[in-house]
Amino acid sequence: MRIRAALIDMDGTIFDSRIDWMSLRERIDIPWDGRAILAQLAEAPPDVREHGLALLHGAERDGAENGELIPGTYELLACLRGHGVRCALITNNSRRSAETVLARYDLPFDLVLTRDEAPAKPEPTSFRRALSTFDVEPSEAIAIGDAHLDLIAAHCAGVREIVLVATPPRMREHIPPDVEYRTACDLLEVREIVERMLTVVEG
Repeated sequence: MRIRAALIDMDGTIFDSRIDWMSLRERIDIPWDGRAILAQLAEAPPDVREHGLALLHGAERDGAENGELIPGTYELLACLRGHGVRCALITNNSRRSAETVLARYDLPFDLVLTRDEAPAKPEPTSFRRALSTFDVEPSEAIAIGDAHLDLIAAHCAGVREIVLVATPPRMREHIPPDVEYRTACDLLEVREIVERMLTVVEG
């Protein structure tokens, strides 16, 4: 099946916000359990939630303003678009942070979905919305991310081709054992994987 859409994560995949997430968790006083900070804060007492959200929003703002694009991003997007693949940015970050990053870098995304438009990953809503917007079947898409949350969301949306790049060990422990995916150490390797997939299909 031809790949017609790429669903790409932002933080940790194509953009390094330089946020120390484990340190941020310590400041909020919530442990790492495999869930996103927002999901844990939703269940926290009101005082912890308010304090945690303030710290999270501040960290995200600073990260978007001071972080850097990960090497290989432009080349990956150029590869995808050169093969006629439509690209969606799907992030658990806020719309404001995503727009800050997009304003700093000229990234040719056809669609941007954040946690402000749909439930955050691992919920598959954003993936399904992107597929619907592009009028693409899940079997015609590839998902690219760095976290187990990206993989779970893509899998639940029916996407079969999933590539995880530079996934931290603490996240690998939460990857479901029955989900097939490819791994890459950096975006250069991701582009090579994508190029082979697209070339084989087109050949």
